Amino acid sequence: MKKHTKIMPMLPGFYAPKRGRKSRTPQQVFAARLASIKEKTFKQIGEIFSPFLPMAVLRQEPAGAMSRRRIFTKENTFWAFLGQCLDSDGGCKEVVRKLQSYTALRGLKMPSSSTASYCAARKKIEENTLNQIFQHTTHWASSSNASGTLNGRRVIVVDGTGFSMPDTAANQAVWPQLSSQKAGCGFPSGRICAYFSLGNGGLLNYAIGNKKCHELPLFRENWSTFDRGDIFLGDKGFCSYFDISKLKDRGVDTVVTLARRKPVSKKKCLKELGPDDLLIEWTKPQYNKVLSYSKEEWEGLPDRLVMRQIKVQVKEPGFRCKEFYIVTTLLDPAKYLRADITALYRKRWDVELFLRDIKTTMKFDILRCQSPEMIRKELLMCFIAYNCIRRLMFEAASDENIKVRTISFKGSLQAIRSWESRMGASQLDRHEQLSMMADLYFALAHCMIPDRPGRSEPRCLKRRPKPFQLMTRPRHEMKEIQHRNRYRAETP
Repeated sequence: MKKHTKIMPMLPGFYAPKRGRKSRTPQQVFAARLASIKEKTFKQIGEIFSPFLPMAVLRQEPAGAMSRRRIFTKENTFWAFLGQCLDSDGGCKEVVRKLQSYTALRGLKMPSSSTASYCAARKKIEENTLNQIFQHTTHWASSSNASGTLNGRRVIVVDGTGFSMPDTAANQAVWPQLSSQKAGCGFPSGRICAYFSLGNGGLLNYAIGNKKCHELPLFRENWSTFDRGDIFLGDKGFCSYFDISKLKDRGVDTVVTLARRKPVSKKKCLKELGPDDLLIEWTKPQYNKVLSYSKEEWEGLPDRLVMRQIKVQVKEPGFRCKEFYIVTTLLDPAKYLRADITALYRKRWDVELFLRDIKTTMKFDILRCQSPEMIRKELLMCFIAYNCIRRLMFEAASDENIKVRTISFKGSLQAIRSWESRMGASQLDRHEQLSMMADLYFALAHCMIPDRPGRSEPRCLKRRPKPFQLMTRPRHEMKEIQHRNRYRAETP
């Protein structure tokens, strides 16, 4: 009775029951703290990006690999993986350190420094789940704006790039190193052909191959990305009679630079549309076994293809090329002016910047995982994180009524890293979180890239590399030279 009642001072013969909730047991207090760790440790980044992702696919599984309620649940593992892609370090140890710091702050027992549990949880996330999330992030990127269209038509820019990964037998089997490199002296190398929206920079689709794969076969894997009425923008690597004809059948026009064919002169053109603007005709190339398509597909091609050839002279200093030719299926000179097509092709350089954002700014030119399965998951998570950042930039630009291409990607990534640590604070209520998100949008919109048209950007390195010797033999045969300025290897 004494435990649950108290004596009233004015009426000593009466007792009043205690009001309020019953005090919690130590086990309940510990369970609440553990739940707080599960809730807040990895979900700070979720406070920023969860509106952009399909959270239904991250629910706890009723049975199977991700059904047990541990710290690394399906949702927590995803957010930890996504945060790892955004961190400046990007290692698995970074995730474990976040968990340790949060438990130390809550006065709980610090977990192990081993990354085994986290790595095992990452392997349990199915690649199909990540692919569903990635496809969800591409829906908004399909919407175009004025800066990424030509006469109201969406422009998709495509280009290829390479990446490398740890030297393991499994990775070498799928993505072998260059044949010119000795065994043990190189790294597995892969190739990606990526589709980007020219207007907002969002990644629409991609295909993965090894160094032996040309960009064109990878490009053909995802023709379904194009909708009827789109415009394909590419460099001279995509100048192919087969691809231009097939895209034309799909209702997609092409703008590329001329390659593997000689420019047509005025005497041989069908019609002169204007100065350095000709209507020309291509004949179907002869079939040979070297072509990357079958003879049946070759026979289905038209015998002739009407094209438009535009000669562009580069008068600005600092450019390597002084003149080049654009070929396109946009044949109407009144609807598609020569100056507009030339300006559109100049924007093709944006795809190089999109790839630089992924490879250099996000540091995904060298991947970390040890198996092909995890390499594909790592790429998917990288592309999900990239699209989320692009969407955040797009919404920030829309709020401030500015062009999204004027916002710095690196500055946006730095702002997200700074805001992430504060978004999941337990003392913040919903109103304060919304206020912080508004401040984040404001910070992104005011991190703008200065407009420097015609600036010379030579492809060279100003900072000299360290004079370390190069590995030309396997590690167990290598003998280190005492003087670093001698670039040769010796065997013991």
